[in-house]
Amino acid sequence: MYADKTIKLWKISERDKRPEGYNLKEEDGRYRDPTTVTTLRVPVFHPMDLMVEASPRRVFANAHTYHINSISVNSDCETYLSADDLRINLWNLEITDRSFNIVDIKPANMEELTEVITAAEFHPNQCNTFVYSSSKGTIRLCDMRASALCDQHSKLFEEPEDPSNRSFFSEIISSISDVKFSHSGRYMMTRDYLTVKIWDLNMESRPVETYQVHEYLRSKLCSLYENDCIFDKFECCWNGNDSVVMTGSYNNFFRMFDRGYRQDVTLEASRESSKPRSVLKPRKVCTGGKRKKDEISVDSLDFNKKILHTAWHPQDNIIAVATTNNLYIFQDRLTSIQ
Repeated sequence: MYADKTIKLWKISERDKRPEGYNLKEEDGRYRDPTTVTTLRVPVFHPMDLMVEASPRRVFANAHTYHINSISVNSDCETYLSADDLRINLWNLEITDRSFNIVDIKPANMEELTEVITAAEFHPNQCNTFVYSSSKGTIRLCDMRASALCDQHSKLFEEPEDPSNRSFFSEIISSISDVKFSHSGRYMMTRDYLTVKIWDLNMESRPVETYQVHEYLRSKLCSLYENDCIFDKFECCWNGNDSVVMTGSYNNFFRMFDRGYRQDVTLEASRESSKPRSVLKPRKVCTGGKRKKDEISVDSLDFNKKILHTAWHPQDNIIAVATTNNLYIFQDRLTSIQ
């Protein structure tokens, strides 16, 4: 977990038994005067309702000047990286007071700054390889075997801009907010403001797949710029076998794209849909003309309700989506998103 400029390692555990009968401690936690103890008791465990606890184990601090935007654990299970706007640091999980700077894009003169780091992640299988994305819509793949400071990338992934779509907002909406390797390590997925793109690591020139998340918002970019929503950072994730990808949108909607069947669906996270045994119904956004039943007009979307964070269980068909102040967990017993 990271908060601003500090990283904390937590241990998550479950407890369904409670110890009782301490000799030097009361049941409320207060310590007892040893002189008042006249008999020795053997503490015993009593059943209790299942409780999930989080306890801090380590704190990694004083390494970032700017707010941390990414952390990623290496496949060697010994190191991890953390990234802020201008630097990426490499840490050892056992050493809290020292890290190594592996990427530094800070110019000598800050007035010459043209881009910032937006996300970074280690390759799932190759412990020497990582990628980081930028606000200019580029993704750089680096090999730590090449040099201690990875100021020269091994590969640069960038899609040529279509001149016909050039506008005042082009650079803003092309900024990448998240990058995720597939579990196989063959592909990586990036999320910008309007699309999700799948890249083959062997092809740098353009993505092999592009999915429109909410293309109906293109005509509203001016309003989204004025209310700062255009700067929202949406995450994306893969399912366990890399066949489906998921990302969030507005109005508490989230989108799923089936790569094999070329199908997509829009679902809504709400209190009604989170009731036990309830079924998520596909939603559709109407962009104009007569609105059908169960459709919602693009003008009625609530931009204060947004799903920025999404996660998919690595093996099971279980997803988690986070709204403004709620965490929803859904389970789909089907194998497809149809």
